[in-house]
Amino acid sequence: MFRHTIVRTPCSKVCDGITSAPELGKPVYELALEQHAKYIEALKSTGVDVMVLPALDEYPDSCFVEDVAVLAERCAIITNPGAGTRTGETEFIIPAIKEFYSDECIGYIKAPGTLEGGDVMKVGDTFYVGVSARTNEEGIRQFAEFFGSYGYEVKAVPLEKVLHLKTGVNYIENNKMLVSGEFIDKPEFADYEKIIVPEEEAYGANCIWMNGTVIVPLGYDAVKAAVEKAGYPVITVDTSEFRKIDGGLSCLSLRFQRLQKLQSKRDRLSGLFLCVF
Repeated sequence: MFRHTIVRTPCSKVCDGITSAPELGKPVYELALEQHAKYIEALKSTGVDVMVLPALDEYPDSCFVEDVAVLAERCAIITNPGAGTRTGETEFIIPAIKEFYSDECIGYIKAPGTLEGGDVMKVGDTFYVGVSARTNEEGIRQFAEFFGSYGYEVKAVPLEKVLHLKTGVNYIENNKMLVSGEFIDKPEFADYEKIIVPEEEAYGANCIWMNGTVIVPLGYDAVKAAVEKAGYPVITVDTSEFRKIDGGLSCLSLRFQRLQKLQSKRDRLSGLFLCVF
């Protein structure tokens, strides 16, 4: 279950965000703000609190806050984005992360390692991390070393076509995954029940599970029907403006539950924790 989310307001330069699909046109700032506000409403409806960070006009892609940090129950890591125009965003997420995690529980990906949160998918105590144009093997090595010290397992997943891991595969709990394209036959996910997303709705594979409800991008009716058939309540949210700059539902938030741990090294290694907040 999640208790907290962190989002960042789209900035006025959002129309200049990185894109691999210029044919979709540039985002309309006012519409992006409207869609972002409705996204926040959808998150709140699932029972989480939402921390809204201010816009960063110097970073057009900064609304995609998922890429600059990875948050888990026991610890968090600040990433080092592979997109050079985004590396400066990390310093602005750190104060928010420190409201939930003590300094000793926060790690940092250092160059030459690169890692973006869009390449990281958590399944229980296992992290699947995509080896992509934005996340390299050194970044994954550092990630695995840090999270491994807190009892998590990390598995690298080579990517062939997509930008990020979660572009094409997303875990919605209960051993179920939404998969599209190259992820349909990935051996790393052979043991999961797969909900196959048709090619024409591939963007819709990027859904997020929120405390029993699945948020699905608006306009992807086959995905919505498949998720409902699997037994989940569904909320739809329009993310069309963010799609224009390679963003989806998961990109727009950090979703987490924090376990307050006992402070000794022995307790850290044994995995004993006090409470949830």
